[in-house]
Amino acid sequence: MKKLALLGALALSVFSLVSQAAEKPLKIGIEAAYPPFAFKQPDGSIAGFDYDIGNALCEEMKTKCTWVEQEFDGLIPALKVRKIDAILSSMSITDDRKKSVDFTKRYYLTPARLVMKDGTTVSDSLDELKGKKIGVQRGSIHDRFAKEVLGAKGATVVPYGTQNEIYLDVAAGRLDGTVADATLLEDGFLKTDAGKGFAFVGPAFTDAKYFGDGIGIAVRKGDKANVDRINAAIDAIRANGKYKEIESKYFNFDIYGPDSK
Repeated sequence: MKKLALLGALALSVFSLVSQAAEKPLKIGIEAAYPPFAFKQPDGSIAGFDYDIGNALCEEMKTKCTWVEQEFDGLIPALKVRKIDAILSSMSITDDRKKSVDFTKRYYLTPARLVMKDGTTVSDSLDELKGKKIGVQRGSIHDRFAKEVLGAKGATVVPYGTQNEIYLDVAAGRLDGTVADATLLEDGFLKTDAGKGFAFVGPAFTDAKYFGDGIGIAVRKGDKANVDRINAAIDAIRANGKYKEIESKYFNFDIYGPDSK
């Protein structure tokens, strides 16, 4: 009887620990300076596609989520030291990042583009960029691409902490242009008053070497439990229409991309 009581107590203890783990909030890191994916509203609250998708995933997983703001280049370090449990901040799935973190399946896919003064000619060769100053967000996939590809064409690549800082210097003429996600550039700059007189120039950039396999959610290496449950939640919100509902708030096209990817 004593053994049975002991086993019962142990089972109850394990169940309690499992329950507590399940109820533990998921801390999600995000940079709230990347419209329309994540941005601050006048009252200081976060909004955007990434934020809405994250909340929908947490609701699907029946998990309480807490959002932790962080500059983009500090997100992976924060994940590694357990300040956050996941990164949902338009982070591209690349082989280089896979060395440091694990990723879920993608939740959207868009190309990178170059924005400069309207009327600027940039051919597929990119030779016209020689001597041009191009702003890029530090720590982003566009940072590496710009340094290795645009820099090789003679462009001076200038890293910044946030994309919003880049927009200010492009509009002021301190930069000749910027390279970033096409959707981000259109909604965050070209459609604004500051972006008048600027346009997409040159080709779309989709090289998987730099831009990976789309945008995913990063978790710590070996965190298969969160990868599996977030993947299941992504599938669920795409199947039940919640993904489409959120997508329609921000875009008039299919941002998820072809299913074959």
